[in-house]
Amino acid sequence: MKNKIQFKKYNTIGIQERKAVNDVMKTGVLSDFFANKSKNFLGGKYVRKFEENCKKFFKVKHAITVNSWTSGLISIIGSLDIEPGDEIILSPITMSACAASILHWGCIPIFCDIDDQTFNIDPKKIESKISKKTKAVMAIDIFGQPCDMKEIKKICKRHNLTFICDSAQSIGARYKGSFSSTMADVGGYSLNFHKHINTGEGGIIITNNSKIAKRCQLLRNHAESTIDNDSYNNLSNMIGYNFRLTEIQAAIGIQQLRKLNKIIKKKIRIANQLSKDLKTLPGLELPKIKKERTHVFYSYAMKIDDRVTKVHRDQIWKMLTNEGVPVNNKISCIHRLPIFKKKIAFGKKKFPWSLNKKYKNLYNEGTLPVAEKLSDNQILCLQMWSFDYSASDIKKIIKIFFKVWRKLKLI
Repeated sequence: MKNKIQFKKYNTIGIQERKAVNDVMKTGVLSDFFANKSKNFLGGKYVRKFEENCKKFFKVKHAITVNSWTSGLISIIGSLDIEPGDEIILSPITMSACAASILHWGCIPIFCDIDDQTFNIDPKKIESKISKKTKAVMAIDIFGQPCDMKEIKKICKRHNLTFICDSAQSIGARYKGSFSSTMADVGGYSLNFHKHINTGEGGIIITNNSKIAKRCQLLRNHAESTIDNDSYNNLSNMIGYNFRLTEIQAAIGIQQLRKLNKIIKKKIRIANQLSKDLKTLPGLELPKIKKERTHVFYSYAMKIDDRVTKVHRDQIWKMLTNEGVPVNNKISCIHRLPIFKKKIAFGKKKFPWSLNKKYKNLYNEGTLPVAEKLSDNQILCLQMWSFDYSASDIKKIIKIFFKVWRKLKLI
Protein backbone atom coordinates (compact mmCIF):
# COMPACT_ATOMS: atom_id res chain seq x y z
CA MET A 1 0.00 0.00 0.00
CA LYS A 2 1.27 3.46 -0.92
CA ASN A 3 0.42 4.86 2.54
CA LYS A 4 2.54 2.35 4.44
CA ILE A 5 5.14 3.94 6.70
CA GLN A 6 8.79 3.28 5.92
CA PHE A 7 11.57 2.73 8.46
CA LYS A 8 15.33 3.00 8.29
CA LYS A 9 17.00 -0.42 8.24
CA TYR A 10 18.76 -1.42 11.46
CA ASN A 11 22.51 -1.14 10.93
CA THR A 12 25.19 -0.89 13.62
CA ILE A 13 28.13 -1.13 11.20
CA GLY A 14 29.92 2.19 10.82
CA ILE A 15 33.25 3.85 10.10
CA GLN A 16 34.96 2.12 13.04
CA GLU A 17 34.18 -1.34 11.65
CA ARG A 18 35.20 -0.35 8.12
CA LYS A 19 38.56 0.93 9.41
CA ALA A 20 39.07 -2.24 11.47
CA VAL A 21 38.41 -4.42 8.41
CA ASN A 22 40.83 -2.35 6.31
CA ASP A 23 43.50 -2.77 9.00
CA VAL A 24 43.10 -6.54 8.79
CA MET A 25 43.12 -6.47 4.99
CA LYS A 26 46.42 -4.59 5.01
CA THR A 27 48.04 -7.43 6.95
CA GLY A 28 46.87 -10.02 4.43
CA VAL A 29 46.04 -12.36 7.34
CA LEU A 30 42.30 -12.96 7.12
CA SER A 31 42.37 -15.97 9.45
CA ASP A 32 45.18 -17.10 11.70
CA PHE A 33 44.08 -20.39 13.23
CA PHE A 34 46.25 -23.48 12.97
CA ALA A 35 45.19 -26.97 14.01
CA ASN A 36 48.46 -27.77 15.74
CA LYS A 37 50.28 -27.22 19.03
CA SER A 38 51.00 -23.52 18.85
CA LYS A 39 49.58 -20.25 20.18
CA ASN A 40 47.60 -20.04 16.93
CA PHE A 41 45.58 -23.06 17.94
CA LEU A 42 43.50 -20.41 19.72
CA GLY A 43 43.41 -18.08 16.72
CA GLY A 44 45.07 -14.91 15.52
CA LYS A 45 45.66 -11.67 17.37
CA TYR A 46 42.23 -10.18 16.57
CA VAL A 47 40.38 -13.32 17.68
CA ARG A 48 42.38 -13.45 20.90
CA LYS A 49 41.87 -9.73 21.56
CA PHE A 50 38.12 -10.00 20.96
CA GLU A 51 37.91 -12.92 23.37
CA GLU A 52 39.90 -11.00 26.01
CA ASN A 53 37.55 -8.03 25.62
CA CYS A 54 34.53 -10.32 26.01
CA LYS A 55 35.99 -11.86 29.18
CA LYS A 56 36.45 -8.40 30.70
CA PHE A 57 33.07 -7.07 29.55
CA PHE A 58 31.01 -10.03 30.79
CA LYS A 59 33.28 -10.67 33.81
CA VAL A 60 33.94 -14.36 33.08
CA LYS A 61 37.05 -16.53 33.05
CA HIS A 62 36.64 -17.84 29.52
CA ALA A 63 35.21 -16.52 26.24
CA ILE A 64 35.44 -18.68 23.12
CA THR A 65 34.39 -17.24 19.78
CA VAL A 66 32.80 -19.45 17.11
CA ASN A 67 31.59 -18.93 13.56
CA SER A 68 27.91 -19.12 14.55
CA TRP A 69 25.88 -19.54 17.71
CA THR A 70 24.68 -22.89 16.34
CA SER A 71 28.34 -23.96 16.32
CA GLY A 72 28.55 -22.65 19.88
CA LEU A 73 25.65 -24.82 21.03
CA ILE A 74 27.05 -27.90 19.31
CA SER A 75 30.41 -27.27 20.99
CA ILE A 76 28.82 -26.71 24.41
CA ILE A 77 26.87 -29.96 24.34
CA GLY A 78 29.89 -31.86 23.01
CA SER A 79 31.93 -30.47 25.89
CA LEU A 80 29.75 -32.32 28.42
CA ASP A 81 30.14 -35.94 29.52
CA ILE A 82 27.13 -37.18 27.58
CA GLU A 83 26.18 -40.37 25.79
CA PRO A 84 23.73 -41.03 22.93
CA GLY A 85 20.27 -41.37 24.45
CA ASP A 86 20.89 -38.85 27.22
CA GLU A 87 18.24 -36.15 27.61
CA ILE A 88 18.46 -32.37 27.71
CA ILE A 89 15.49 -30.25 28.82
CA LEU A 90 14.68 -27.02 26.98
CA SER A 91 11.90 -24.62 26.04
CA PRO A 92 9.94 -25.13 22.80
CA ILE A 93 9.81 -21.36 22.18
CA THR A 94 13.16 -20.96 20.50
CA MET A 95 15.04 -21.37 17.25
CA SER A 96 15.51 -24.87 15.84
CA ALA A 97 19.29 -24.81 16.42
CA CYS A 98 18.80 -25.32 20.17
CA ALA A 99 17.17 -28.71 19.71
CA ALA A 100 19.23 -29.62 16.64
CA SER A 101 22.44 -29.16 18.62
CA ILE A 102 21.14 -31.72 21.12
CA LEU A 103 20.22 -34.19 18.39
CA HIS A 104 23.63 -33.69 16.82
CA TRP A 105 25.19 -35.71 19.65
CA GLY A 106 22.49 -38.41 19.58
CA CYS A 107 20.71 -36.95 22.61
CA ILE A 108 16.99 -36.38 23.12
CA PRO A 109 15.43 -32.91 23.39
CA ILE A 110 12.83 -32.91 26.16
CA PHE A 111 10.60 -29.84 25.89
CA CYS A 112 9.31 -28.09 29.00
CA ASP A 113 6.48 -25.54 28.95
CA ILE A 114 7.01 -21.82 29.47
CA ASP A 115 6.10 -19.05 31.89
CA ASP A 116 3.16 -17.16 30.38
CA GLN A 117 4.60 -13.74 31.26
CA THR A 118 8.30 -13.93 30.34
CA PHE A 119 7.90 -16.71 27.71
CA ASN A 120 11.06 -18.34 29.12
CA ILE A 121 11.15 -21.90 30.44
CA ASP A 122 9.04 -22.25 33.60
CA PRO A 123 11.26 -23.40 36.50
CA LYS A 124 8.22 -24.84 38.30
CA LYS A 125 7.75 -27.35 35.46
CA ILE A 126 11.34 -28.48 34.99
CA GLU A 127 11.57 -31.14 37.69
CA SER A 128 8.60 -33.08 36.29
CA LYS A 129 10.68 -33.55 33.11
CA ILE A 130 13.80 -34.89 34.82
CA SER A 131 14.58 -38.59 34.42
CA LYS A 132 17.56 -40.85 35.04
CA LYS A 133 18.73 -39.94 31.53
CA THR A 134 18.66 -36.17 32.05
CA LYS A 135 22.07 -34.53 31.84
CA ALA A 136 21.38 -30.82 31.35
CA VAL A 137 18.83 -28.01 31.23
CA MET A 138 19.08 -25.53 28.38
CA ALA A 139 17.28 -22.29 29.23
CA ILE A 140 16.69 -19.76 26.46
CA ASP A 141 16.43 -16.00 27.10
CA ILE A 142 13.72 -15.41 24.54
CA PHE A 143 13.12 -11.89 23.17
CA GLY A 144 15.82 -10.33 25.38
CA GLN A 145 14.81 -11.02 29.00
CA PRO A 146 16.98 -13.38 31.07
CA CYS A 147 15.53 -16.64 32.32
CA ASP A 148 15.20 -17.27 36.06
CA MET A 149 18.86 -18.21 36.42
CA LYS A 150 18.83 -18.51 40.21
CA GLU A 151 15.95 -21.01 40.36
CA ILE A 152 17.20 -23.05 37.40
CA LYS A 153 20.67 -23.18 38.91
CA LYS A 154 19.20 -24.52 42.17
CA ILE A 155 17.32 -27.26 40.29
CA CYS A 156 20.41 -28.25 38.31
CA LYS A 157 22.55 -28.37 41.43
CA ARG A 158 19.95 -30.46 43.26
CA HIS A 159 19.86 -33.04 40.44
CA ASN A 160 23.53 -32.83 39.39
CA LEU A 161 22.69 -31.40 35.96
CA THR A 162 24.61 -28.97 33.76
CA PHE A 163 22.95 -25.59 33.37
CA ILE A 164 23.25 -24.26 29.80
CA CYS A 165 21.94 -20.77 29.07
CA ASP A 166 21.26 -19.69 25.49
CA SER A 167 21.36 -15.88 25.63
CA ALA A 168 21.47 -15.41 21.86
CA GLN A 169 18.82 -12.69 22.06
CA SER A 170 19.77 -11.15 25.42
CA ILE A 171 23.38 -10.00 25.12
CA GLY A 172 23.92 -7.28 27.72
CA ALA A 173 20.77 -8.09 29.72
CA ARG A 174 21.20 -8.54 33.47
CA TYR A 175 19.77 -10.80 36.16
CA LYS A 176 20.33 -9.66 39.76
CA GLY A 177 23.23 -7.55 38.51
CA SER A 178 24.92 -10.37 36.57
CA PHE A 179 24.96 -10.55 32.79
CA SER A 180 22.70 -13.12 31.17
CA SER A 181 24.33 -16.59 30.94
CA THR A 182 27.03 -15.81 33.50
CA MET A 183 25.27 -17.65 36.35
CA ALA A 184 24.98 -20.80 34.24
CA ASP A 185 27.69 -23.44 33.91
CA VAL A 186 28.05 -22.35 30.29
CA GLY A 187 26.18 -20.08 27.91
CA GLY A 188 26.69 -17.39 25.37
CA TYR A 189 25.52 -15.01 22.69
CA SER A 190 24.82 -14.83 18.98
CA LEU A 191 26.59 -12.44 16.62
CA ASN A 192 24.20 -13.12 13.75
CA PHE A 193 23.44 -10.13 11.51
CA HIS A 194 20.13 -9.28 13.17
CA LYS A 195 21.27 -9.43 16.79
CA HIS A 196 22.12 -6.35 18.91
CA ILE A 197 25.72 -6.47 17.73
CA ASN A 198 26.98 -8.64 14.91
CA THR A 199 29.90 -9.91 12.87
CA GLY A 200 27.64 -11.13 10.06
CA GLU A 201 27.63 -14.59 11.58
CA GLY A 202 29.29 -15.67 14.80
CA GLY A 203 28.89 -16.47 18.46
CA ILE A 204 30.57 -16.17 21.86
CA ILE A 205 30.66 -19.05 24.37
CA ILE A 206 31.18 -17.88 27.96
CA THR A 207 31.94 -19.99 31.02
CA ASN A 208 33.83 -20.02 34.32
CA ASN A 209 34.41 -23.77 33.95
CA SER A 210 37.92 -24.44 32.64
CA LYS A 211 37.16 -28.01 31.55
CA ILE A 212 34.17 -26.94 29.46
CA ALA A 213 36.20 -24.05 28.00
CA LYS A 214 39.08 -26.30 26.95
CA ARG A 215 36.79 -28.84 25.33
CA CYS A 216 34.93 -26.10 23.44
CA GLN A 217 38.25 -24.70 22.21
CA LEU A 218 39.21 -28.18 21.01
CA LEU A 219 35.91 -28.85 19.28
CA ARG A 220 36.14 -25.48 17.52
CA ASN A 221 39.46 -26.44 15.93
CA HIS A 222 39.36 -30.06 14.74
CA ALA A 223 39.81 -31.59 18.24
CA GLU A 224 40.79 -35.25 17.86
CA SER A 225 43.00 -34.59 14.84
CA THR A 226 45.13 -32.13 16.82
CA ILE A 227 45.62 -33.93 20.14
CA ASP A 228 46.86 -37.28 21.41
CA ASN A 229 46.28 -39.44 24.44
CA ASP A 230 49.39 -38.14 26.15
CA SER A 231 48.18 -34.54 26.12
CA TYR A 232 44.46 -35.06 26.73
CA ASN A 233 43.07 -38.14 28.41
CA ASN A 234 39.33 -37.80 27.82
CA LEU A 235 38.65 -37.99 24.09
CA SER A 236 34.90 -38.62 24.36
CA ASN A 237 32.81 -36.50 22.00
CA MET A 238 35.97 -35.06 20.48
CA ILE A 239 34.63 -35.06 16.93
CA GLY A 240 36.24 -31.80 15.93
CA TYR A 241 35.07 -29.16 13.47
CA ASN A 242 36.11 -25.92 11.88
CA PHE A 243 33.98 -23.52 13.94
CA ARG A 244 36.63 -20.78 13.83
CA LEU A 245 35.97 -17.04 13.62
CA THR A 246 38.01 -15.09 11.05
CA GLU A 247 40.28 -12.17 11.87
CA ILE A 248 37.95 -9.87 9.92
CA GLN A 249 34.92 -10.95 11.98
CA ALA A 250 36.88 -10.58 15.22
CA ALA A 251 38.02 -7.08 14.27
CA ILE A 252 34.40 -6.12 13.62
CA GLY A 253 33.36 -7.73 16.91
CA ILE A 254 35.88 -5.66 18.88
CA GLN A 255 34.26 -2.47 17.57
CA GLN A 256 30.71 -3.77 17.95
CA LEU A 257 31.20 -4.70 21.61
CA ARG A 258 32.13 -1.08 22.35
CA LYS A 259 28.72 0.00 21.02
CA LEU A 260 26.61 -2.51 22.93
CA ASN A 261 25.64 -0.38 25.91
CA LYS A 262 24.56 2.50 23.68
CA ILE A 263 22.50 0.16 21.49
CA ILE A 264 20.76 -1.36 24.53
CA LYS A 265 19.92 2.05 25.98
CA LYS A 266 18.20 3.05 22.75
CA LYS A 267 16.17 -0.16 22.58
CA ILE A 268 15.06 0.25 26.19
CA ARG A 269 14.09 3.88 25.53
CA ILE A 270 11.94 2.79 22.55
CA ALA A 271 10.32 -0.01 24.55
CA ASN A 272 9.56 2.33 27.46
CA GLN A 273 7.82 4.78 25.12
CA LEU A 274 5.75 1.98 23.60
CA SER A 275 4.74 0.68 27.03
CA LYS A 276 3.85 4.14 28.30
CA ASP A 277 1.52 4.93 25.38
CA LEU A 278 0.05 1.49 24.59
CA LYS A 279 -0.82 0.47 28.15
CA THR A 280 -4.37 1.85 27.87
CA LEU A 281 -5.35 -0.37 24.93
CA PRO A 282 -7.77 -3.06 26.14
CA GLY A 283 -6.81 -6.65 25.36
CA LEU A 284 -3.17 -5.80 24.66
CA GLU A 285 -0.75 -7.24 27.23
CA LEU A 286 2.63 -5.51 27.11
CA PRO A 287 6.03 -7.06 28.02
CA LYS A 288 6.35 -7.89 31.70
CA ILE A 289 9.80 -7.55 33.19
CA LYS A 290 10.47 -9.57 36.32
CA LYS A 291 12.11 -7.96 39.37
CA GLU A 292 15.89 -7.58 39.36
CA ARG A 293 16.11 -8.18 35.61
CA THR A 294 16.77 -5.95 32.64
CA HIS A 295 15.27 -6.55 29.21
CA VAL A 296 17.25 -5.65 26.08
CA PHE A 297 14.28 -6.03 23.70
CA TYR A 298 15.51 -8.10 20.81
CA SER A 299 11.78 -8.11 20.18
CA TYR A 300 8.93 -6.19 21.80
CA ALA A 301 6.67 -9.17 22.54
CA MET A 302 3.01 -8.52 23.36
CA LYS A 303 -0.02 -10.76 23.88
CA ILE A 304 -3.53 -10.38 22.53
CA ASP A 305 -6.35 -11.35 24.88
CA ASP A 306 -9.16 -12.27 22.48
CA ARG A 307 -11.61 -12.52 25.37
CA VAL A 308 -11.33 -8.73 25.46
CA THR A 309 -10.75 -7.90 21.79
CA LYS A 310 -13.42 -10.37 20.58
CA VAL A 311 -11.31 -10.94 17.46
CA HIS A 312 -8.43 -13.33 16.85
CA ARG A 313 -4.87 -12.15 17.09
CA ASP A 314 -4.37 -12.72 13.35
CA GLN A 315 -7.02 -10.16 12.43
CA ILE A 316 -5.25 -7.52 14.51
CA TRP A 317 -1.91 -8.54 13.03
CA LYS A 318 -3.27 -8.15 9.50
CA MET A 319 -4.70 -4.70 10.25
CA LEU A 320 -1.40 -3.52 11.71
CA THR A 321 0.75 -4.92 8.90
CA ASN A 322 -1.56 -3.40 6.28
CA GLU A 323 -0.67 -0.03 7.80
CA GLY A 324 3.04 -0.85 7.66
CA VAL A 325 3.73 -1.80 11.28
CA PRO A 326 6.37 -4.59 11.27
CA VAL A 327 4.80 -7.07 13.68
CA ASN A 328 5.01 -10.86 13.65
CA ASN A 329 2.10 -13.08 14.61
CA LYS A 330 4.03 -16.33 14.84
CA ILE A 331 6.83 -17.72 16.94
CA SER A 332 8.39 -21.13 16.58
CA CYS A 333 6.90 -23.85 18.74
CA ILE A 334 9.59 -26.24 17.61
CA HIS A 335 8.18 -29.50 18.99
CA ARG A 336 5.74 -29.19 16.07
CA LEU A 337 8.46 -29.32 13.41
CA PRO A 338 8.51 -32.43 11.16
CA ILE A 339 11.79 -33.68 12.62
CA PHE A 340 10.08 -34.10 16.00
CA LYS A 341 6.63 -35.11 14.81
CA LYS A 342 8.09 -37.84 12.59
CA LYS A 343 11.11 -38.52 14.84
CA ILE A 344 13.47 -38.95 11.93
CA ALA A 345 16.88 -37.31 12.27
CA PHE A 346 19.63 -39.78 11.31
CA GLY A 347 18.73 -42.38 8.69
CA LYS A 348 15.23 -43.84 8.57
CA LYS A 349 15.11 -45.84 11.81
CA LYS A 350 14.21 -42.96 14.14
CA PHE A 351 17.55 -42.65 15.90
CA PRO A 352 18.01 -41.41 18.61
CA TRP A 353 14.36 -41.81 19.68
CA SER A 354 14.58 -45.51 18.79
CA LEU A 355 16.74 -45.98 21.88
CA ASN A 356 13.70 -45.93 24.17
CA LYS A 357 10.02 -46.80 23.57
CA LYS A 358 8.88 -44.10 26.02
CA TYR A 359 9.48 -41.46 23.35
CA LYS A 360 6.54 -42.60 21.19
CA ASN A 361 4.20 -39.78 22.28
CA LEU A 362 6.88 -37.34 23.37
CA TYR A 363 5.94 -34.38 21.15
CA ASN A 364 2.19 -34.80 20.85
CA GLU A 365 -0.05 -31.77 20.40
CA GLY A 366 -1.35 -30.48 23.72
CA THR A 367 1.72 -31.50 25.74
CA LEU A 368 2.90 -27.87 26.02
CA PRO A 369 -0.34 -25.90 26.37
CA VAL A 370 1.08 -22.51 27.40
CA ALA A 371 3.58 -22.40 24.53
CA GLU A 372 1.02 -23.68 22.02
CA LYS A 373 -1.60 -21.12 23.05
CA LEU A 374 0.95 -18.31 22.87
CA SER A 375 1.97 -19.35 19.34
CA ASP A 376 -1.55 -19.98 18.01
CA ASN A 377 -3.60 -17.20 19.55
CA GLN A 378 -1.66 -14.62 21.55
CA ILE A 379 1.81 -13.51 20.49
CA LEU A 380 2.31 -10.25 18.61
CA CYS A 381 5.92 -9.09 18.27
CA LEU A 382 7.07 -5.70 17.09
CA GLN A 383 10.35 -6.25 15.27
CA MET A 384 13.11 -4.43 17.15
CA TRP A 385 15.91 -6.01 15.12
CA SER A 386 14.88 -5.06 11.58
CA PHE A 387 14.62 -1.28 11.81
CA ASP A 388 16.33 1.66 13.47
CA TYR A 389 13.28 3.47 14.82
CA SER A 390 13.38 7.20 15.41
CA ALA A 391 11.23 8.95 18.03
CA SER A 392 8.84 10.03 15.25
CA ASP A 393 8.67 6.43 13.98
CA ILE A 394 7.51 5.24 17.39
CA LYS A 395 4.85 7.96 17.50
CA LYS A 396 3.56 6.77 14.11
CA ILE A 397 3.47 3.15 15.27
CA ILE A 398 1.59 4.09 18.43
CA LYS A 399 -0.86 6.15 16.38
CA ILE A 400 -1.57 3.16 14.13
CA PHE A 401 -2.20 0.90 17.12
CA PHE A 402 -4.82 3.36 18.37
CA LYS A 403 -6.29 3.59 14.86
CA VAL A 404 -6.71 -0.19 14.71
CA TRP A 405 -8.26 -0.33 18.19
CA ARG A 406 -10.73 2.36 17.17
CA LYS A 407 -11.66 0.41 14.04
CA LEU A 408 -12.35 -2.56 16.26
CA LYS A 409 -14.44 -0.29 18.49
CA LEU A 410 -12.34 -1.19 21.49
CA ILE A 411 -11.75 2.46 22.40
